[in-house]
Amino acid sequence: MDNLTWLRYNFFNYLILINMEFLVPLVVVILLVSIKQINQYQRGVKFTLGKFSEIMEPGWRLVIPVFQSYEKVDVRTKAVDVPDQEAITLDNISIGINAVIYYKIADASKAIIEVENFYYAISQLAQTTMRNIVGTVDLDTLLRSRDMIAEKIKEIVDKSADEWGVKVESVELKDVRLPDDLKRTMAKEAEAEREKRAILIRAEAELESAENMGKAADMLANSPGAMHLRTLQSINDISSDQSNTTIWMVPIEALRALEALGKK
Repeated sequence: MDNLTWLRYNFFNYLILINMEFLVPLVVVILLVSIKQINQYQRGVKFTLGKFSEIMEPGWRLVIPVFQSYEKVDVRTKAVDVPDQEAITLDNISIGINAVIYYKIADASKAIIEVENFYYAISQLAQTTMRNIVGTVDLDTLLRSRDMIAEKIKEIVDKSADEWGVKVESVELKDVRLPDDLKRTMAKEAEAEREKRAILIRAEAELESAENMGKAADMLANSPGAMHLRTLQSINDISSDQSNTTIWMVPIEALRALEALGKK
């Protein structure tokens, strides 16, 4: 081997050694940067060269810098507080109503790809649906059947949100605000209804009492000696009371004799 060939050989070996010294740390750095942690309550949506490639499950996952990217999606149940909405019922009464919606992400890829901001979209959809549903029922139905109204809202929101990979678990109506003048009117109506029931109850009691007294009178009249026993019982009740009451017993025959003398 001549000197020129020897120099070339050593030069290339030297370059390889220098490159290896820089290449190993670079590979280690790239590997560390590529490791991404997905928590148990999350799912990762990975994109390769801008295209959806896979759903990353919880754990350590590799995401190659520059060529790949990802977004984390929280799959826990979330609560969306629907703010107060002004709505008009079927009987043209203006009310305020608010609610809370519980939902979770069923398909992380749809939640990222199909809609820009699923949290905002769910909130807006719930507000619109709540106003529309309230407009189809009257006030009495809304106040009596909150659960039924909430179930209708849930069905509509869940059906629309299914395209976004969102599963609506429940909808709860928190409060229904009525105008002040309507509250006063309803209070007067409730008071009148209570008075009506009280009068009816008193009338029924008087009727039942009169019927029982009539039955008792018929029984006393048709039973020989019953009136005398009742009289003696009344006297006994009066005598048990410590008072200055004096009772004079007059036989009924004497009263009849006096009555006969009066007619003469």
